[in-house]
Amino acid sequence: MNRILSVLLCAILIATAVSAEEVTVYASDFTKGEDGWYGRGAQSFRTEDDTLKTIARQSSWNSPGRDFELIADCKYELSVEVMQDGADSADFMISVAHTKNGLESYENLAFGKAAKGEWTALTGSYIAGDFDRYVLYVETNGSPTLDFEIRNFTLTAPEGLPESKSTEPPMVIEAVDNMPSLKEIYAGRFDFGSAVPQSIFTNPKWMKLARDQFSILTAENEMKPDSVLDIAASIRLMKETGDETAVAVHFDAAKNLLRFAQQNGIKVHGHVLFWHSQTPEAFFHESYDSKKPYVTREVMLGRMENYVKGVMTYLEENYPGVVVSWDVLNEAIDDGTAWLRNSNWRKVIGDDFPNRAFEYARRYAPEGTLLYYNDYNTAMAGKLKGIVRLLNTLIPDGNIDGYGFQMHHKVGSPTLQQIRTSVDTIAALGLRLRVSELDVGVSNNNETSFKNQAKFYASLMKILNIYSEQVEAVQVWGLTDSMSWRRKEFPLLFDSQGNPKPAFWAVADPESVK
Repeated sequence: MNRILSVLLCAILIATAVSAEEVTVYASDFTKGEDGWYGRGAQSFRTEDDTLKTIARQSSWNSPGRDFELIADCKYELSVEVMQDGADSADFMISVAHTKNGLESYENLAFGKAAKGEWTALTGSYIAGDFDRYVLYVETNGSPTLDFEIRNFTLTAPEGLPESKSTEPPMVIEAVDNMPSLKEIYAGRFDFGSAVPQSIFTNPKWMKLARDQFSILTAENEMKPDSVLDIAASIRLMKETGDETAVAVHFDAAKNLLRFAQQNGIKVHGHVLFWHSQTPEAFFHESYDSKKPYVTREVMLGRMENYVKGVMTYLEENYPGVVVSWDVLNEAIDDGTAWLRNSNWRKVIGDDFPNRAFEYARRYAPEGTLLYYNDYNTAMAGKLKGIVRLLNTLIPDGNIDGYGFQMHHKVGSPTLQQIRTSVDTIAALGLRLRVSELDVGVSNNNETSFKNQAKFYASLMKILNIYSEQVEAVQVWGLTDSMSWRRKEFPLLFDSQGNPKPAFWAVADPESVK
């Protein structure tokens, strides 16, 4: 569909909707935490004044960012208040990073100049393009190292949102008083768990749902490198010691999850130590300055080792036994070449950086910690070939325990046979298996779609049950549909109210679904 026709269709849908009034898509004053926001190449955290502060910036794009589900060709209004106290004035922008077929591109949406110590509003509009992912963020235009705060971020659809094009009404999901527990159902085979946003830890209802249903949890963003690596403290430590390999870490963003797990006897799967994305650019450069050249291979190996040592030491001292496994390396295989991405890790260290990552993880992880390589599109033949090639370079070292399948699927795509082939292939390598990120999208929230979704979930669980002695855990990626990064595809086991969908019952008893 060309751009003009697409815009016209959106306008027609809006015009025929039940209501054309302005819709508030998102609003947050940060009174209940970071609300899904994370530091992009920097550190972002909620302050005591209910603002989101970003520090340790090295580039203008280093920023607080958040994933949003937007509707292509529809108009949105954006606003945020910003404040800085480090310059007489500074230029700010609201921007969007959008991704299509793995390629990321950018647009600047709103502009403003903030005087020192004064809250300044940025406002703008955006007609969403057709992309797979949208990240809205607040950056500076210049002032690459300036600390700043934001508050009151809002996103509205001034002309309303189009209604679903389905003629079948949404399925009504009923609450259940005595819901069976997935962690208890699968206790004799493997852990059943979820990735959870930090926002659940301020809500007793969501904490109870997580506690009742799951035996293992994963942080969505709060244990990724850009949340854990403390660049500012690393710079201070480097200056104090004269050691370019000095690394400082903190787990401020993940403390709510770690405390909850510790208090409730729930395991945590660490995600992720090494990744080409959401890792501060400064980590790879001399003096932790992204404007300077890359460090040498030897320095980078030293930083790798000290980073892993710092992570494992902190967790063992403060939350002993809570983190039982790690995604040591994430998404290292390129979709096009079916071999290593040309990431900063590869550029600075070379093709053996995966081996070194697992070597250091094994050296410092507490005894019994399981170490995984994690990737997506495993069911695609070309990608599977590259993944197997990488695993075969890691297995002889004796440091890798297993493989994590990211199963972000849609009903029928990939096919169940493709999924079965990929599981069979990885299992034949003798590794432990885990489904680290599971969700299954559908186009509508009606009864037909939810029944098809339930059948697909049931078929997946039947495949995994074949290998139950090898499977360590199965984890859905999110708690409820409304908390999912794919929320417009209704991909999870619970609806926005926490009620069990047909998919939940299919996972609870796959053999009952025909």
